[in-house]
Amino acid sequence: MESLRALVEAAFADRSLLASKENSDAVFATIDALDRGELRVASPPGPNEAWDAWTTHAWVKQAILLYFSLQKMEKLEVGPFEFYDKIPLKTGLDKANVRVVPPGVVRRGAFLEAGAIVMPGYVNIGARVGAGTMVDTWATVGSCAQVGKDCHLAGGVGIGGVLEPPSARPVILGDGVFVGSRVVIVEGTIVGDLAVIGAGVVLTASTAIYDVTGSEVVELRGKVPPRSVVIPGVRNKKFPAGEFGVPCALIIGQRSLATDKKVSLNQALRDFAVPV
Repeated sequence: MESLRALVEAAFADRSLLASKENSDAVFATIDALDRGELRVASPPGPNEAWDAWTTHAWVKQAILLYFSLQKMEKLEVGPFEFYDKIPLKTGLDKANVRVVPPGVVRRGAFLEAGAIVMPGYVNIGARVGAGTMVDTWATVGSCAQVGKDCHLAGGVGIGGVLEPPSARPVILGDGVFVGSRVVIVEGTIVGDLAVIGAGVVLTASTAIYDVTGSEVVELRGKVPPRSVVIPGVRNKKFPAGEFGVPCALIIGQRSLATDKKVSLNQALRDFAVPV
């Protein structure tokens, strides 16, 4: 991959190099590797690293941006559906054992592990979805987002895309994460393994996340620790015109250590009355 990286980075610095077959082929080869799952936008931490120590590969994002420049608009027809776009749809879903329910859409350059399910939702280029994960109806997995194994993105969930700047961390969900209906997670927020995000929570880079499980409040930004159970909250903030409530997120407990993930999830929902 180092040879591809050098060619992509050179073309990103000097777009005139895209006229060279060597550089343009490197862009296409990078997208092919993403589509096959041989390459990913961000890599998880090693066994001795912190849970949130993901590594973002900026050159891969650069290749995606260059791919948009190289691709031409064309009409795509899928049965009765017609699209007009630069990026083709992902193919080979049957051989990959990936279920996509009409009219669900997965773009080329995204990778879904075997056993992933996409209801009538959307998975954008550069994204990765783990084995056994359900992308439920009208849920969106934005460009470059990394979603772990055995997750559930409930109806209407919005996992934001982070394509620019190339060095920025994408949205990351660890393994076994449950995301409730109409949740929005954007701007490179990272959610640890087995966390439960209750319906209606909005997580951005600037959203205050308060851990209220101890005797004193602990404030976090941009990250939800593993096994956290999170619900929407409101904090008071003073403005020139007065004091008003501003949305925040509250960590109200920890998901059970039970070995059965489904039992653990159901217990968490019962114990903390988390809306889904």
